[in-house]
Amino acid sequence: MQVTPRYGDEPIMRMESLISDPATPLLRQRARLAQVLASLDAEQWARPSRCAGWSIQDVVAHLVTTNQFWALSISSGVRGEPTRFLKGFDPVATPAQMVEAVRSWTAVETLEQYTESNGALAASIEALDERSWSALAEAPPGHLTVALVALHALWDSWIHERDIVLPLGLDAVEEADEIVASLAYVAALGPAFLAASGSTRTGALELRVTRPDARMVVDVGPTIVVHDGPCPAGTVTLTGDAVELLEALSFRAPFTSVMSDGDRWMLGGLGAVFERTG
Repeated sequence: MQVTPRYGDEPIMRMESLISDPATPLLRQRARLAQVLASLDAEQWARPSRCAGWSIQDVVAHLVTTNQFWALSISSGVRGEPTRFLKGFDPVATPAQMVEAVRSWTAVETLEQYTESNGALAASIEALDERSWSALAEAPPGHLTVALVALHALWDSWIHERDIVLPLGLDAVEEADEIVASLAYVAALGPAFLAASGSTRTGALELRVTRPDARMVVDVGPTIVVHDGPCPAGTVTLTGDAVELLEALSFRAPFTSVMSDGDRWMLGGLGAVFERTG
């Protein structure tokens, strides 16, 4: 399904008083994954990942292209020229086509490309000053602040790291700030895709999680607002293990939280875009 980003001066998503430092978890996660990849042998690179039809090497090749996009998006946004490349982007078909195009790469070449793309993204992040984090840049939901673009990049790579290490039987490092930031973002991403498609429905989700302990509220409407303040009337509360809920919202594990059928629409946006159900 093609995404319908909302572009313009009013971001489709806001996050208030939750994530004060997007840069540290973003750069740490990528540096950690690069170290893991450098330790793999040829047989491990060829093994299946958690992404259907993709090997470990395919996932890394995908991360190369996403890193390149994030670096371009952020640098363009900071210049006051936010890109509009993702109109009509298909998050299922297009990445598969891009991975297919580089399957001739060796594992060594893929790792070199990944390391280089990490460096370019890190350079764009490290060049940001305080004002730059509020500039608008492009992500799949549309124009967001650079801070939220960084959170999209963190969530996507955090999930793909697990797509790589778990099938290999390796330990998945779970840093609290990475988990909270990724969970806050993906909880808002599905509703943001709904809003971008024209939905005007309203509602609210409260997430109360453990390991690490965290609480956040997602106000759902034409603009999505994530905060840690009071819940509006009728808020649906989701509880449980933070990583398990993050995996479920990212369609990597079954959704086991108690939620009525009448409220599940708030989680349907991401599934519709990725053509996933359940």
